[in-house]
Amino acid sequence: MKQIMKGVALAAALALPGLALANGSPQVKAAMTGAGCFACHAVNHKVVGPAYSWVAYMFAHKPGAKVTLAHKIISGGAGRWNAWTGGIPMVAHPGMSLAQAEQMAAWVLAQKPVAPPKP
Repeated sequence: MKQIMKGVALAAALALPGLALANGSPQVKAAMTGAGCFACHAVNHKVVGPAYSWVAYMFAHKPGAKVTLAHKIISGGAGRWNAWTGGIPMVAHPGMSLAQAEQMAAWVLAQKPVAPPKP
């Protein structure tokens, strides 16, 4: 029952219009935690996948970055980060809506950009 209530709360948070997307947004971070994002990623260091700060650096000032990342969240994949991940692919989240993925992508892009270390 507790898990169901957490899921309902996360869904409600994602549905709120004008959700704050600052790097400390607890609503988006909670949704990302619920989706399992932090099992493979951290803000400032590699876990399985790259640090969110590295992703923010790689996509800083690139037109369409939010939509590109949102589609990657939904479809998963591998390639760009192989030197850091050893080729472990990102898991797809096909049940996630584009709006949800865009909120999460915007949260990632709002992190302080940090250049990834040399692989």
